[in-house]
Amino acid sequence: MASREQELSALPQTSDPPRSRLSELLGRLIYPFRHGEAPKPQTATGFFTDTTVCIGCKACEVACKQWNQLPSDGFNWSGNSYDNTTELSATTWRHVKFIEQFSEQVTNNYASLASLDIAAAEPAFNRWLMMSDHCKHCLAAPCHQACPTGAIIQNEFENVYIQADICNGCSCCVAACPFGVITRSDMGGHSHKCTLCYDRQRDGLEPACAKACPTQSIHFGPIDELREQARKRVEELHRRGVPQAYLYGDAASETYSEMHSFYLLVDHPSVYGLPDAPFNPWLHMMGDYLRSIAGGLAAIAALLVVVFLLKP
Repeated sequence: MASREQELSALPQTSDPPRSRLSELLGRLIYPFRHGEAPKPQTATGFFTDTTVCIGCKACEVACKQWNQLPSDGFNWSGNSYDNTTELSATTWRHVKFIEQFSEQVTNNYASLASLDIAAAEPAFNRWLMMSDHCKHCLAAPCHQACPTGAIIQNEFENVYIQADICNGCSCCVAACPFGVITRSDMGGHSHKCTLCYDRQRDGLEPACAKACPTQSIHFGPIDELREQARKRVEELHRRGVPQAYLYGDAASETYSEMHSFYLLVDHPSVYGLPDAPFNPWLHMMGDYLRSIAGGLAAIAALLVVVFLLKP
């Protein structure tokens, strides 16, 4: 992959030839009515995040912000472990979560803290969970279904992508997402989220976060290969004495589709800030339509009754 980046950096830099003002004006008038050719479908890609090897270094956060030129969130102390980002936002597309699970028992013998015997006797529930969170790139994404302008699409890699220039800032996608991934920008009013480095993928490069991860907690590649790799990793953890390891989002459920960005977890999803059973609000639409029609008919019937009773 590094050689591919060197190849791209060696390519000559080009730009569009200059145009006259009349040509530029005509181009702007005609452009909205032009239909370009859709890109050819590519192998579906995604992320597999192994939380058991995440060390909370935030290299993925930094790489994401640097590549996508996202502004800093400031240097505010949240008081929530080492998590100063606190959540995903329009300017933070990667968020490393820190979950501290420690007992309230504290030893007063500080000299014994360096003893290996004390460390070996430490309860199993004293642990520190970390997870790099991002968009799940759902196969049947509620945000995609809710978008009224067509700004949210599934690109040729089957990743969910927001076209900011088409987004009207209605926030329907914000309400539809069960994971709280999408937010509106305070500056432009458009919705933003992880693009799975669509620009890098088109050039044959892996996403910046996966490239920067020092422990290979973030895996990128064809989604079928990632699922197979993830299942083998779960089996390995089970053999090594971690029976609670499981995959989240790798397969479809009765209420939600599979995700092209899934996780390996060792505790309940709610511990990581994920819904235990994500639900696609689109499944409620048929009932909502029927209730709306029934309510409209009832209102018309009541109006006719009132008119009939008041008729002289």
